[in-house]
Amino acid sequence: MNEAVDQPILSARGLSHTYPNADGGLPALQGVSLDIPREAFVSVVGPSGCGKTTLLRLLAGLRRPTAGQVIFEGEPLVGPRRRIGFVFQEANLMPWRTVLENVTLPLELQGVPPHEMAARAADLIGLVGLQGFEDTFPHDLSGGMAQRVAIARALVHEPDILLLDEPFGALDALTRERLAFELLRIWEARTVTVVLVTHSITEAVLLADRVLVLSPRPGSVRLDLPIPLPRPRSLGLTYTREFGELAARVRGAIEIGP
Repeated sequence: MNEAVDQPILSARGLSHTYPNADGGLPALQGVSLDIPREAFVSVVGPSGCGKTTLLRLLAGLRRPTAGQVIFEGEPLVGPRRRIGFVFQEANLMPWRTVLENVTLPLELQGVPPHEMAARAADLIGLVGLQGFEDTFPHDLSGGMAQRVAIARALVHEPDILLLDEPFGALDALTRERLAFELLRIWEARTVTVVLVTHSITEAVLLADRVLVLSPRPGSVRLDLPIPLPRPRSLGLTYTREFGELAARVRGAIEIGP
């Protein structure tokens, strides 16, 4: 048995985080432990303010926990790693750079040769369906297109893990639905582990292998639910009894009091 394959790519052990304030601190997370298998798609849901974004930033190494630790491929994570990509709630594109230039930015910072940058960026721009928009500036993109650029930028340096913090939250329902399936298609096309924070129970269940439900603040893992729905998935699954039962379990875990 290959331990490198069977070992979770990302884990949390007793993870807690408190934000300092004048009243002695605001606890955001408390005692979170979880394992993320390699190439899994995991959704994280929970009530507003339960620490979902904090958890994602800790898993990315963007914040240090108050207690506990994050383990990345068997080693403690003490800061950001190139192999962990992050997509924020806002696309955060540089307005003076074209789509192509925004996507190549991480490679420029790494000193990748120009011909390799162009090839890798073109591949990702094609993957997210933005061929023909390489020379377009962000002010001429829709919100959905901008988020596609952000996803391409996060993937261009070929990370092993992609963490997404409610990337479709500001979009209309139809655009959100389309991009959710684009994300699923990208995950299926690439050997990447995905952890998605979302407020949508339907989105969480439809996309993921597992759904983690956090309790109200300070957040802890209230439910870790495997999603045994067949793949490839389509919107029609949301009308099945099995999907309804899974979504009801997620909703019930969210609606339980503190």
